[in-house]
Amino acid sequence: MSPRIFCVANQKGGVGKTTTTVNLAAGLAQVGQRVLVVDLDPQGNATMGSGIDKRALAASVYHVLLGEADIASARQRSVKGGYDVLGANRELAGAEVELVDLDQREKRLRRALEAVKAEYDFVLVDCPPSLSLLTLNGLCAAQGVVVPMQCEYFALEGLSDLVNTIKQVHANLNRELQIIGLLRVMFDPRITLQQQVSEQLKSHFGNKVFDTVIPRNVRLAEAPSYGQPGVTFDPQSKGAVAFVEFARELVKRVG
Repeated sequence: MSPRIFCVANQKGGVGKTTTTVNLAAGLAQVGQRVLVVDLDPQGNATMGSGIDKRALAASVYHVLLGEADIASARQRSVKGGYDVLGANRELAGAEVELVDLDQREKRLRRALEAVKAEYDFVLVDCPPSLSLLTLNGLCAAQGVVVPMQCEYFALEGLSDLVNTIKQVHANLNRELQIIGLLRVMFDPRITLQQQVSEQLKSHFGNKVFDTVIPRNVRLAEAPSYGQPGVTFDPQSKGAVAFVEFARELVKRVG
């Protein structure tokens, strides 16, 4: 069976894409899934947040995209998280320019994944906040997009941009691509506006909104500085429990 390849994407920065990627990966690993995280963000936060030193990568996603390495040799194990990582660092920022002249430039990641996909149940791609060639590589490789979003005033605006992007990629580059679901993150039920936006999301997107809600949680925010996902850093915390629950929901939804 082919793995589920999902991008975690939102064109708005600071919405918890990386937190979602690494904690969903750890949650999926805990419920018995084989997972690969692909870090497509030059900041390398998903790499560091998985306990892998981005400065010490012998080969990274950059080398894979340029055809200088394959995923099998470039990936590393997140020991604490229980999943594999194709890491990224600052070098990746230069890939934008170098990819422009390459053949099939937006499908390089898709092609590279062919060789290892039998080894995984899920591949999660952490995309940068901008719509770049890197993000396009993620969207062209994926069957679906998981959209983490905060329930705040400008969230819906950013969402319509993302939906348009996904429609364009679907029409021109990848007929499989669809929105898998919207994940409400950093949620504080005491804030009336968040409740209102949450209701708006549900009335507008219906069952595309995941049932699981990720609460605002200090332990999730602290975990990356210890080089591990919140799910393993403090398994009893509200955020960790919610991400394992979300992993179960996702497996059930796409199973």
